[in-house]
Amino acid sequence: MALDLPDFPWDQLVPFKQQAAAYEGGIVDLSVGSPVDPTPAVVRTALAEATDAHAYPQVAGTPALREAIAAWYGRRQGVTLAPDQVLPTIGSKEFIAGLALWLGIGRGDTVVFPAAAYPTYELGAALVGATALASDDPAAWPDSTKLVWLNSPGNPDGRVLSIEDLRVAVARARELGAVIVGDECYAELGWVAPYDTTPTPTILDPRVVGDSLDGVLSVYSLSKQSNLAGYRAAFVAGDGAILADVLAVRKHTGMMPPLPVQDAMIVALADETHVQQQKARYRARRNMLRRALEGAGFRIDHSEAGLYLWATRGEPALDTVAWLAERGILVAPGTFYGSAGAEHVRVALTATDERIAAAAQRLASAQRLASA
Repeated sequence: MALDLPDFPWDQLVPFKQQAAAYEGGIVDLSVGSPVDPTPAVVRTALAEATDAHAYPQVAGTPALREAIAAWYGRRQGVTLAPDQVLPTIGSKEFIAGLALWLGIGRGDTVVFPAAAYPTYELGAALVGATALASDDPAAWPDSTKLVWLNSPGNPDGRVLSIEDLRVAVARARELGAVIVGDECYAELGWVAPYDTTPTPTILDPRVVGDSLDGVLSVYSLSKQSNLAGYRAAFVAGDGAILADVLAVRKHTGMMPPLPVQDAMIVALADETHVQQQKARYRARRNMLRRALEGAGFRIDHSEAGLYLWATRGEPALDTVAWLAERGILVAPGTFYGSAGAEHVRVALTATDERIAAAAQRLASAQRLASA
């Protein structure tokens, strides 16, 4: 019997993609968040030097990698962690999709995730037959809640949760006896003060959790900050008892991050220069694209951090997708991310400088025509 899984929505974009591709000058594809810039040379060198990987890698990660992850949390987020409180993963998506299963969650239980969210949280609930609830209000989380996902900075809307937001959510999850996880992979990509110079808050911050990490996890990925999407390089940190249980399952299922990738992660975590260089690229693209969208009559909501602009023209999302496709620009409708996105589109910054400039020029032309 097939699982009752959520729809995979991206096929809906095919006709819009075809229309945008027919535009003179070609498509500007701003529908996905896949990095287009090169992987840093220092990371590629580390990967190449580790290719004599004849033995099985450690599911838990090498001691050096666990120490590098813990050191990153200490240096960038002010969180003190022991090596047994971190665990590398094969990208973050597989962990998000699988955690409900590994925690023994099932029918009669509830998995909570943000009102505007990418589909993997709901998928994880569907895989175990749990009830999926999109809710940003901790007071509305039911007694049946066993797992809560927060996403800050958010995908698709770039919303950043404050220390107080996180503290209230953690307190409510603990009251319910639920595990709560912060999905934080855009933390280094903040655009408004104070997050333009420091990472966005982590759920593991002592001001959030107090003196205990019980029931709390943070998920992070190097895909965005280091252009490592193809490496599948991510990790989780927090409650050591939960991670020990998860590690036991992962050992049985052979979920081993490749050793060359583990070595590359160590280098990527230690080098902040390439992260700031990449952030500068995205900042320039964001500034150009935001000005162009606002000039063409769009309103940008949230978008304080991350790799997207959450934009609206006050009309159904697919109408906006069609309007942009007529101008050779492809974006994702907010409806892909829940009913909260009914009148929004997600506009990705992950295109080359040349393509971002082309999109800005097309939006400026649309503005001039509308004003004529």
